[in-house]
Amino acid sequence: MSRTVAVVDYGMGNLRSVAKALEHVAPDANVQVTSDAAVIAAAERVVMPGQGAMPDCMREFTARGLREAVLQATTEKPFLGICVGEQMLFGHAEEGNVRGLDILPGSVPRFPRDLRDAGGMPLKVPHMGWNEVEQTQSHPLWKGIPDGARFYFVHSYFVQPADPALTAGRTYYGIPFTSAVARANIFATQFHPEKSAEAGLRLLKNFMSWQP
Repeated sequence: MSRTVAVVDYGMGNLRSVAKALEHVAPDANVQVTSDAAVIAAAERVVMPGQGAMPDCMREFTARGLREAVLQATTEKPFLGICVGEQMLFGHAEEGNVRGLDILPGSVPRFPRDLRDAGGMPLKVPHMGWNEVEQTQSHPLWKGIPDGARFYFVHSYFVQPADPALTAGRTYYGIPFTSAVARANIFATQFHPEKSAEAGLRLLKNFMSWQP
């Protein structure tokens, strides 16, 4: 079986940090950072990371001709979305009033303007730093990761699935929000596993051996 994983390059985000983390957890794998639709189609696994503004991400993604290859990958092979790469899987995004790929039902709202912690103190947006993730469903990618483990976040927007069964992880930052989703061969996170030390590396290792 091929051990090729394609890291989708649409010009947004620190792709090398994702690739290096994958190489670390799966040294025998062929990790390719690519904007070539044919490479994505041929890969055994696909990772779609992302940082930046949603309108820019969608524009570059479409301009590079990646839509069909990624849509196909989400139907037939292990697929991991990270940060904006998770948000792009959904429909309407409040940022820039754009549409994502509509692979998963739901929207991408912004954190409320007047966001406060449990003690009433104002919270900054973007949500930046380490926070706990409650595992709301059992999943192979959570294997060996304690419930409530801390992961690294940098975001002002979050996914709001229309189907609660899609939520695989939840985090509290002023409000509870979905921080991981799962359906069939798709798993996606709002946090950055490549920046999340031991727990993040374990999630990536689990992804590399996942057989949905």
